[in-house]
Amino acid sequence: MSEPSSESDVRPGLRERKKAKTRQAIQEQAIRLFRSQGYDRTTVEQIADAADVSPSTFFRYFPTKEDVVLYDALDPLLMEAFRRQPPELTALGAMREAMHEIWGALTAEEMDEQIERGRLAYTVPALRERYVMEMVRTVALMVDLVAERLGRSRDDFEIQVATGAVMGGVLAAMLPMYDGRPGVDAIELVDRAVDVLERGISL
Repeated sequence: MSEPSSESDVRPGLRERKKAKTRQAIQEQAIRLFRSQGYDRTTVEQIADAADVSPSTFFRYFPTKEDVVLYDALDPLLMEAFRRQPPELTALGAMREAMHEIWGALTAEEMDEQIERGRLAYTVPALRERYVMEMVRTVALMVDLVAERLGRSRDDFEIQVATGAVMGGVLAAMLPMYDGRPGVDAIELVDRAVDVLERGISL
């Protein structure tokens, strides 16, 4: 492998990693404060102070307090993992394996943060409408990926409905965790949801 031709070739990667680290620190402190004192009682100034950044820096990374909950760093990782799955897998099987790959690599603390983000988005009225819109956006992105994998049009009605059913099924399966029920495992819930979808719906 050839070496970078100049220092400038390295800087963008370093800069992006530093930005990602700052964004993660802000989100982690925000989730910690939301958990301990509630979403409504937590201010942007408190989050910025806990993350050791200025309020103006907070707003460079998250335009609103809502965004610090709704931003999901795992979305692009899941989509890339989906693209990497072997072609012999069905699209549904590729989704399952991608979720296993990304969620299975999370530490217990990281998984707790994901669950807390979901719980906040599900239970805080100020977040719920935006959360629905984010889900719609994610479904649209997954429709593109599934269509690409199958070599079909993103306007294919079957792909749109099936992809929406998968995303909705996974969300429904996660609700017990958002409700705070003990002893619930995210990967197990995903597997059970995919099993139901693979068998077909015959209600």
